[in-house]
Amino acid sequence: MTARLIQFPRIFLVGLLALTLALPGSLVPISPFYGDSAMAQRRGISLVRDAEIEALIRDYARPLMRAGGLRPGSVQFRIVNDTSFNAFVSGRSMFINLGLLLRSGTPGEVIGVVAHELGHIIGGHQIRLQERMRRATRIAQVTTLLGLGLSAAGAASGNSGLGRAGFGVAAGGGTAALRGLLQYRRSEETAADRTAATLLEKSKQSGAGMLKTFRRLGQDAAFLGKQIDPYTLSHPLPRERLTALSTSIERSRYFNRRASPALRERHDMVRAKIAAYSGGQRYARALLNSDRLSENARLYGRAIVTFLYGSPRRALPMIDRLIKRLPRNPYVHEMRGEILLRSARPKEAVASFRKAIQLDKNAAGFIRVQLGHALVESGGRKNLQEAVSQLRKGIARDPSALNGYQYLARAYAELGRQPDALLASAELAIRAGQKRQAKNYASRAQQGFKRGSPPWLRAQDILQVR
Repeated sequence: MTARLIQFPRIFLVGLLALTLALPGSLVPISPFYGDSAMAQRRGISLVRDAEIEALIRDYARPLMRAGGLRPGSVQFRIVNDTSFNAFVSGRSMFINLGLLLRSGTPGEVIGVVAHELGHIIGGHQIRLQERMRRATRIAQVTTLLGLGLSAAGAASGNSGLGRAGFGVAAGGGTAALRGLLQYRRSEETAADRTAATLLEKSKQSGAGMLKTFRRLGQDAAFLGKQIDPYTLSHPLPRERLTALSTSIERSRYFNRRASPALRERHDMVRAKIAAYSGGQRYARALLNSDRLSENARLYGRAIVTFLYGSPRRALPMIDRLIKRLPRNPYVHEMRGEILLRSARPKEAVASFRKAIQLDKNAAGFIRVQLGHALVESGGRKNLQEAVSQLRKGIARDPSALNGYQYLARAYAELGRQPDALLASAELAIRAGQKRQAKNYASRAQQGFKRGSPPWLRAQDILQVR
């Protein structure tokens, strides 16, 4: 797993968090995973890129999207570097915290959350919520101005009662607008719950995991006790959601249907990987020594922990043992390549990444980028030329794989293709939000291309970005 940071302005982050499954009123700060933490700190959100996790989420969502009439690829799934139990939608993108996957013991718990978030997308809730927010803002502004006017009139006339009434109107209007907005939010959450139950039923899946999620949220909310004011919550109370859904879900003919053993194993493998990378060494070892994961998942996690906190040399035999058990799993081969690459054995890593690409049915561009990286590190003109080819394919498949542009720039530079190297650097800078630096690279690159050629035009596009 490698963190790839995609940042959004903090003002936009408020919009991203508008429709969430989190505990009522809880907005958890999002911090960088590892990598370029300085950039993440400037902007406020980081996304983790991992082919295995992304493939699992897409497979969870596929039957639900089919049941909801959503075409494949119409929703983008993003993994947020946050170990809290949360998910949210923004436009046609769904953001899923690492913590949701880590803390979900079964696939059904994650599937229930994905179904709920798809309910928001299908219902067009975010668009209507934005209109409600604008309306609430207008109401608050009008009542505030009215109240301040009354207060000013009271002060001018010496009528203290009128002044106090004015302040009351100013404060009360804003409170009423906020409560109205939150009441609407709660109604949309309830609607998303109902849509989720329908999607699960139509896709012939159990809603037991969804109920388990609400019970978990209810236990967390219980710590707040009497401090909760139901009129100030953005979500219905978990016990209310359980009451509303339990009967219909438990009566479903699919209620006792479990996920396939293969899917449960994939879920456990992902949990083991996340625990190793983001849970910390102590937490990871505790989980991996328990019986809450499959035997293969525990071996997978232990190999990664050994690689990260111990010795890549000792981790390699563990991964090789797992490959003998799961020879058709592309992500185990990918991890073997990662261990070899980080152990300064890039030529051996190339073979592992090639095998991962061969087995990967999703044709993840990110794995091709890793192969390109290994080829660059291997050196030699032939390897560098292939690296350019593989990196271009990987970036075309996944333009958000930002490191691909970095490796591509290096490959071009070592081949003596300086204008191409500068243009790749410009592509990286513009996607990282560094417009001034991107334009500097693009201007220098353009001088080496024929006027009107495709790379010259691409450099011109970057120069014209406002």
